[in-house]
Amino acid sequence: MIFRFAHPLVLALLPLPPLLWLVSRWLGWRWEAPSLRYSDTRLLAGLPVSWRVRLRRLPDVLRLLAWLLLVVGLARPQSGRSQDIIQGQGVDIVLALDISGSMAGLDFQPQNRLEAAKSVIADFVAGREFDRIGLVVFASDAFQLVPPTLDYPALLRSLGSVRLANELGIGDATAIGQGLATAANMMRTSAAASKVIILLTDGANTAGNFDPITAAQAVATLDMRVYTIGIGKPGLVPFLDSNGNTITVESDLDEATLGAIADTADGRYFRAEDAADLQQIYEQIDALERSDVEKQVFVRWQEQAWVLLWGGLAALILERVLRHSVFQVVP
Repeated sequence: MIFRFAHPLVLALLPLPPLLWLVSRWLGWRWEAPSLRYSDTRLLAGLPVSWRVRLRRLPDVLRLLAWLLLVVGLARPQSGRSQDIIQGQGVDIVLALDISGSMAGLDFQPQNRLEAAKSVIADFVAGREFDRIGLVVFASDAFQLVPPTLDYPALLRSLGSVRLANELGIGDATAIGQGLATAANMMRTSAAASKVIILLTDGANTAGNFDPITAAQAVATLDMRVYTIGIGKPGLVPFLDSNGNTITVESDLDEATLGAIADTADGRYFRAEDAADLQQIYEQIDALERSDVEKQVFVRWQEQAWVLLWGGLAALILERVLRHSVFQVVP
């Protein structure tokens, strides 16, 4: 709900009555009604005070209230509700995330690779506004978690629940081609002008029914762009085994294949060796894939002055009636 005054300058009239009173006092003018004079007012000290005397200022209060209501009403208070009109079209994006066991690598301290990727992806999603975003995870097979959607809170909840393949009890391998094909299938019927897949992995293709390059060629024919991200430091990488012991495993990132996928599908390949690199990569992709969308805000205003004007008129009428009846003074 939005509130405004159509003519706010009218509100400058509000302090006019007290200003007139102060000026009249300074000039010596008298606004009080004539009164009777007694030689000694102590003669009235014992008389009871009636309710009329106690409320004798009520007409003055009503007149002041009428003034306030009428002035505020003339300023035309308005309430409205805003409505966003979206013009143009957003981008459809599918995030393909590797959850194989190697994503437990501890070279992205203080988090492991998977948790670091989830954190950066969450920031990426939060930075979009009009784009439908979906989520696919893959290990020995690929799984569609969230179809392209504008419901970012639901997407982020699903992203937060993602776990490593061995924790979920599914095969611990890396099906890059399968993950890419599953992401493409998710956008197969999309009418978006721009369709993008962002594939993140730390290994080589070791499972699945699809060769990564063949899958990239199929994706390219569907006018989808693929950005590939390889994460992990080269050489020996520390991991925690199932017993909680730290072991070292040789990194097996296949940069050649990831680069070929990106080249085939008109995208780019990025390498991230720490969380800062990963953050910068998603920021670059965010800048490259911007929505061709304009947002216009329309507000439907509704007049609220009538309530104040009717209230002011009622207060003024009541003031005149009381002043010439119950609170009438002589002369």
